[in-house]
Amino acid sequence: MLSRRGVRIKVMQVLFSLNRDDAFTFKEAKKRYWASIEEAFTLYLFNLYCLIQISKESLADGKKRKGKHLPSDEDKTFTPKLYENDLIQALESNKKLQQEFKSLDLDGIINLDYIKKIYIEFATNEVYKEYLAKASTNEDHLEILLELFRICRKHEFFVEQMDDHFTNWLDDKSVVIGTIKKTLKELPEVEATHYKEYYPDDETCKSFGLKLLESTHKKNDDLLTLIKPALQNWDHERLAIIDMILIKMALVEFLELETIPTKVTINEYMEVSKMYSTPKSKDFINGILDKLLKDLEAEGKIKKEGRGLIS
Repeated sequence: MLSRRGVRIKVMQVLFSLNRDDAFTFKEAKKRYWASIEEAFTLYLFNLYCLIQISKESLADGKKRKGKHLPSDEDKTFTPKLYENDLIQALESNKKLQQEFKSLDLDGIINLDYIKKIYIEFATNEVYKEYLAKASTNEDHLEILLELFRICRKHEFFVEQMDDHFTNWLDDKSVVIGTIKKTLKELPEVEATHYKEYYPDDETCKSFGLKLLESTHKKNDDLLTLIKPALQNWDHERLAIIDMILIKMALVEFLELETIPTKVTINEYMEVSKMYSTPKSKDFINGILDKLLKDLEAEGKIKKEGRGLIS
């Protein structure tokens, strides 16, 4: 589920905390790193849970329509198929998934008033009205659920729930969106534990992420010794902390992570700097890493193998 960029960001954030808080130990840092991995998976499950609960509001909608004294033709033909379709029911009937929701107490953090309001607004959507007016296949159910999720992630009430309960919403938003879409497209014929396939894998989080965290922290002085000559007239103590952390992380990838091409490393850290550092950081980091790479290659210290992993 998590990309290498997502893991780089989590490592960067933990290293930043270590830099700013002398009381924060490396043991605590590793715990925070793994907690951030768990939180990304929980965020995915909470998004899925919210989608199910919003679709479930169609049951109350149907009951309300049938109770009208003078129902319209639209009311008379309404069915709660947004919830009763095979895709959503595959999730609702999945005991393992429901137990996962329960163990994470997702019912305790969801705002049901917000869920109702999101559905009420969605019920006025012309695409939803067109969906209700015709017989639907699973492809139709998929399209309306994707449309619902698209509207949700732009809705202030939906975003507020994510911001209130997940500090990683902005960091992991794009990967969660992609994973929800993939999950919906796989329904309804899936294994009961299909959702666990999206738990961040060991290769990304341990072999790559944990190694990156440990080496960057433990070899900080050695990395700084390599960086200083490349800074020329720059005082390393006055540089943006994030920039220095990213340069050190990139050096670890150059020197210790043999399967990641150097070009990929440079491009990735330039992109991360655009999101988390200053406007000038991208070009600065590019220039410093380019110089460091040339020096290390000249010294025969860069040893890459295999085709490389490009994410």
